[in-house]
Amino acid sequence: MQLFTPHPPRKHLTMKLSSTAVPLITSQVAYAASAIDYNAAPPNLSTLASGALFDIWRPRAHVLPPHGQIGDPCAHYTDPETGLFHVGWLYNGTGMSGATTDDLVKYRDINPNGSQTIIPGGKNDPVAVFDGSVIEKGIDGKPTLFYTSVSSLPIHWSIPYHRGAESQSLAVSLNGGHNFTKLDRPPVIPLPPSNLSVTAFRDPYAFQSPELDTAAKSASGTWYAVISGGIHGKGPCQFLYRQNQKAMNLEKWEYLGEWWQEKTNTTWGNGDWAGGWGFNFEVGNVFSLNEEGYSSEGEMFFTVGGEGSGTPIVPQLSTIHDMLWVAGKVSSHRNVSSHGSLSNHRNVSNHGPVTFTPSMAGVLDWGASGYAAAGKILPATSKASTRSGAPDRFISFVWLTGDLYGQVQGFPTSQLNWVGSLLLPRELHIQTISNVADNELSREPGASWRVERSQSSASGIALKTMGIDIARETREALLSGPKITEPKRTSTAAGVVPFHVSPATKHYILTAQLSFPRSARHSDIQAGFQVLSSDLESTTVYYQFSNESIVVDRSRTSAAAKTTNGILSANESGRLRLFDLQGGAEEVETLDLTIVVDNSVLEVYANGRFALGTWTRSWYQNSTGINFFHEGAGEVTFNNVSVSEGLFEAWPERA
Repeated sequence: MQLFTPHPPRKHLTMKLSSTAVPLITSQVAYAASAIDYNAAPPNLSTLASGALFDIWRPRAHVLPPHGQIGDPCAHYTDPETGLFHVGWLYNGTGMSGATTDDLVKYRDINPNGSQTIIPGGKNDPVAVFDGSVIEKGIDGKPTLFYTSVSSLPIHWSIPYHRGAESQSLAVSLNGGHNFTKLDRPPVIPLPPSNLSVTAFRDPYAFQSPELDTAAKSASGTWYAVISGGIHGKGPCQFLYRQNQKAMNLEKWEYLGEWWQEKTNTTWGNGDWAGGWGFNFEVGNVFSLNEEGYSSEGEMFFTVGGEGSGTPIVPQLSTIHDMLWVAGKVSSHRNVSSHGSLSNHRNVSNHGPVTFTPSMAGVLDWGASGYAAAGKILPATSKASTRSGAPDRFISFVWLTGDLYGQVQGFPTSQLNWVGSLLLPRELHIQTISNVADNELSREPGASWRVERSQSSASGIALKTMGIDIARETREALLSGPKITEPKRTSTAAGVVPFHVSPATKHYILTAQLSFPRSARHSDIQAGFQVLSSDLESTTVYYQFSNESIVVDRSRTSAAAKTTNGILSANESGRLRLFDLQGGAEEVETLDLTIVVDNSVLEVYANGRFALGTWTRSWYQNSTGINFFHEGAGEVTFNNVSVSEGLFEAWPERA
């Protein structure tokens, strides 16, 4: 066994054509607070000194390293000895780093100065370490990291794949997660399946599944692993492996086939509700949910990243990244009747014993910069869950890339000395929407929900979908700050109306319910809030019925976008249907809106099933106002409007 000690600062795995790292300043540059005037027009930020902008857009309630570039979240686990939850991420192109938490609110760096827990440079990974997952009680009962070891670059779905560039290796932590010791042996999965021209072969996610045990006739408690990638000319897929059934250890794995595959650059339905499958899958996670949270007997779900392109014909390196969720069924090919053959069944090109078939799909995060989600079971016995009384849950973190996957030119990386963040931890579960009118809105094919009760009645039908909420401990802490409340107001005319009292800072959470009459479905109404507002800047978050979307209008978000090329100002949006509900008179479902403003990080949550994370890099110090926003014809009622200011300090031990 060879122990690699931490070594300061990796980039995101999707753009693997290069391995550039962020210029790193190992200690924060000291500079006079008065050196930059945030009441005056911004200069070209790329001309400022290194580190000069470190604090201006830094969030306080989010997970990110002390400095440098954060990449994909990965390698989360609950330490069975301490009950602490470990949150991991790729770091600065040179391995993984991480932190621990006992409450999903406050975090502590696992190593001083955010140093790595594992770095590349071994026999299996001379070039890079990509995403992996941790088995809590693995080899010798110790946390065991199952990760992608990289021996050559470039790697991208648009170019021929160098066979053997990515392999899957193991490392064990002997000291509570501070470091992972690589096994002194070859990769446990050295190559992709033979005779396949793969687009990628990475991001192993280890999991257990009684449903798969039954379908694949595996021993109870077998460990499985999905590896993400695709096949040139066919499409993205998930490769399925399991522990060798004779050895039953983690060092020998057997291939069970491409158990889930989609055609190249196609979509779920027409693509309105679940983006695109793309050319290549990444960061696939597999888990089972019920309405409470995680359940080993629940319905099987994936979260998966799809790398796509703006055209289905000519691959482009400026790829599209969709962060999706998928629910589905596992079927066993051993149950095929004598009247059928394996070749007639979906996704069995490798004649494996099982197939995963999607039943519904949606978007985990609608933001253009939100990608590479990684989650883990957080058991009820963990310290965080014991404190809050929560059941077993599946907690997922989404990466918010700070420079749009390295594609943004002119982004002031050196001046910030940090790039990217993880979005707030999210609890995933099955959501039931009750009393829904049985009409074409609820019955749309290819949507991100399904009809659970097909028989219509006076009380309507029930729909099922993925539930997405801020982790309960995190949300409670966000809401614990000093409160500003606004009285109920009904608006019938377009306009912008300031709050009676606006926040004094750029750190707060806004919650509200917006109600619309049924006539709003046929109007051009837009209603919501302007945040981070002043005379010269504002960001508008609103719902519009014309395309059933929540829009984040960033056209006036940042004065710096006019002077610095790398500050993006494009609008962001995502689809959310407000259903017709029954119960007496039929009415439109209320928009239950949560907006988290943490300096430059903005997250929008709605109705327990919508999430969008993006950047709002306002410049002026006084851009702290909040306004009611109403455009177009129609009526809207704003109710239960409340702002909790200050948020919380996620890193109390950092200097």
